[in-house]
Amino acid sequence: MAGMRRSDGIRRVLRWAGWTAAYVLGLAAVTLAGAWTWWQPEPKARGTEANALWARHQWVGEPHTDAEYRALAALLKQNRITDVFFHAGPFEPDGTVPAAKYRYAKRLNAAVHKYAPGVRTQAYLGQIRKVDGKGVIDLDDTGVRVRVVNTAAAFLDLGFDGIHYDFEPIYPDDRAFLALLQKTRELTRSRGRLLSVALEQPTLVDAAQPVYKALLPRTGPWHYPPRPTDAFLRKVARRVDQVAIMTYDVSLPTKSLAGWHFARHTRHTLELIGDQVTVFMGVPTYRPLMDWAENLTVALRGVRRGIDELKRPPKRPYGVGVYADWTTEPAEWARYRATWLPSATEKVGR
Repeated sequence: MAGMRRSDGIRRVLRWAGWTAAYVLGLAAVTLAGAWTWWQPEPKARGTEANALWARHQWVGEPHTDAEYRALAALLKQNRITDVFFHAGPFEPDGTVPAAKYRYAKRLNAAVHKYAPGVRTQAYLGQIRKVDGKGVIDLDDTGVRVRVVNTAAAFLDLGFDGIHYDFEPIYPDDRAFLALLQKTRELTRSRGRLLSVALEQPTLVDAAQPVYKALLPRTGPWHYPPRPTDAFLRKVARRVDQVAIMTYDVSLPTKSLAGWHFARHTRHTLELIGDQVTVFMGVPTYRPLMDWAENLTVALRGVRRGIDELKRPPKRPYGVGVYADWTTEPAEWARYRATWLPSATEKVGR
């Protein structure tokens, strides 16, 4: 009898496991089918003339010929790039950047302003933010924040049109980061310059944040994901001029799912802060983990689908941020122009 009871128990477990697997597979099939169907219509929205580019450190750290500066300017103008984030850091732990790292920054700024007038150069500065004792730069230290702002001022003295911060990870309770943005904004506004910031893609469900915070550490392989909540993103938007969302590194297995990701974040971010700041949705030209699904073509199509879903356009300019100049091939620039930029006959607004 005991053997029969064990056998019955095993059959019940196997039956339960089978039904569970069937439910999960069915749900996955419905999700994939729904995403595929949603993905099929061609987007109606075209792109904009407010677009950004993350650029390599060599532009500020190494000498270049006049011909190279002219070629850079031609690329920026051809692709209607309005803002270039030239990597100029990273910060040292004390909040400084050694001058030897950016010895050619002044020459770069002069060349871009001469050959591509109207394109804004921004010093791209960041570091691994110290969290729970791990990381490089401690933004909770007031002295470090003061030196970061002083360093930003030194870059403005070299002719940069703005400061672009990229500190990671940033959690939605990071008051020190907000304080740094506030002080830097006071600096940039006093000089008539810009402050922009790169942030991770927002959360999908803000309500899950207390659960993550309670159950997961902020360091290690399995950690609380550093995603801005709606409330935090609004606080950031009140302290900067531009927000670039690092929408890439999707790691979704199909083009339709990856496209939905870009569309969802585009619509949500523009609805949330598009009336307050210029928004750039990050699109990749490097080779992500699942490059068969996530690429520049999919990202641009997804952004356009997200714009299609807006009830009205944002009041402020918006566009995409291409990551990055050192990974973008000529064929990808041609695809970007063909699928994103508005034609010469279209009304170019935001």
